[in-house]
Amino acid sequence: MLAAIWAQDEQGTIGKENRLPWHLPNDLKFFKQMTEDNTIIMGRKTFEGMGGRPLPNRQTIVLTRDKAYHANGVIVFHTVEEVLEYAKNFSGITFIAGGSAVYEDFLPYCDVLYRTVIHHSFDGDTKFPAVVWDDWTLINLSVGEQDEKNSYAYQFETYQRKVAAD
Repeated sequence: MLAAIWAQDEQGTIGKENRLPWHLPNDLKFFKQMTEDNTIIMGRKTFEGMGGRPLPNRQTIVLTRDKAYHANGVIVFHTVEEVLEYAKNFSGITFIAGGSAVYEDFLPYCDVLYRTVIHHSFDGDTKFPAVVWDDWTLINLSVGEQDEKNSYAYQFETYQRKVAAD
């Protein structure tokens, strides 16, 4: 199964200078909980923006056009087709985890979307690509808990792709 997972502000901002423009520990916990023991796919800039090292307890795949690119502890793919073939043969969930161009490439193939919406507006340079929401059904919504460490209102949303009618 192929799924996209991301956090965004109310304007669709997902990043600034290849990093998250906010600090929301509960969203990071959600990301960890969802992706552990699965595979995450990200572009080279996103991977390097996270420190250039794989996250523990999950397979990391870096997607890049640079045929000479190498990073320790990750698989490097160069095409969408390589990722789709991998996902087809992987028994767990293959999560698309950024950046914007990678999300755009894979949205047509995703079965499920996991979106965290932060009810705030941040300065950023990267937006999530346009989603045709008519193709998706909201199957779960839960309001996140605000506290001293999670100072923004936010919610977790899960969408499933609608099955096309015959």
